[in-house]
Amino acid sequence: MGNADLRQLAHIEDVAFGDLTGSVVAVDAHNWLYRYLTTTVRFTRSGAYTTADGEEVANLIGIVQGLAKFLESDVTPVFVFDGGVSGLKADEVAERREQRERYEAELETARERDDVTAAEISTLESRTQRLTEVIQTTSRELLELLDVPVIEAPAEGEAQAAHMARRDHVDYVGSEDYDTLLLGAPLTLRGLTSKGDPELMDFEATLDEHDLTWEQLVDVAILMGTDFNEGVSGVGPKTAVKLIHEHGDLWGALDAREAYVEGADHIRELFLNPDVTDDYEFSEEIDPDLAAARAYVTEEWEVPEGEVERGFERIEEAVTQTGLDRWT
Repeated sequence: MGNADLRQLAHIEDVAFGDLTGSVVAVDAHNWLYRYLTTTVRFTRSGAYTTADGEEVANLIGIVQGLAKFLESDVTPVFVFDGGVSGLKADEVAERREQRERYEAELETARERDDVTAAEISTLESRTQRLTEVIQTTSRELLELLDVPVIEAPAEGEAQAAHMARRDHVDYVGSEDYDTLLLGAPLTLRGLTSKGDPELMDFEATLDEHDLTWEQLVDVAILMGTDFNEGVSGVGPKTAVKLIHEHGDLWGALDAREAYVEGADHIRELFLNPDVTDDYEFSEEIDPDLAAARAYVTEEWEVPEGEVERGFERIEEAVTQTGLDRWT
């Protein structure tokens, strides 16, 4: 998720979803899915997304509900899935796994108590969610039935999405992760899973506001701390920018603070030259097989029709209206 303190540096402004009409957004699929997954689990009865065999597929409800928002504004989402994580980020993944295990223990204890409300149980359940193999597979299969483009990244999905945006193959990156800024994504949309309008994070405007180069912005982030390293003690956003202005780059700043960041060269490269591919293609025209998608969700994966019917209706209405608009 990166360091949320980057928000203090980022140039962010509100944008109306309606102003995005006709655009293409490379969506950080794992980021988007996880947010819908946790929200669905928190506010939906567990029986609605649990099959008779005990498989949990809350993601299918989230996809149907969330996809409609794009299509109603004639925005084409391209979902970019992670291929793998770097060795450095494996530590962050392990830490999150440990945190989830603590939440699972809390959930088990809470279920044995009589004074815990259903709402509190739902909150704990949402914190234990992970993108299982079933969720990964069913998400891709449902998106395919809905004719929504899917790109498989060689490594991190957000890095691949940023690369596609830098090549002008998409208009925006869609992610809650501030690391898209460090990856050089020209324009990032945040809040795509929220009810209101999203935020627009602007890469070039951020550099201009702080008189930084891309490399220097990455150096600032490393001083603050990233998914790949702990920050230098006592260094926040303002101090990090000041250090880079005074000393030119990460190495000068570290020398001035008598500090050390293990693997700093490699961390820099992970942002400036990530593992990405140019081997992808997609169509901006979406022609979903709604009958097959409905059957997949409600029959094959046993989600009650009432949980997804309105979402499917919105998708159908949006696709129909978009087709009419293009002919008039």
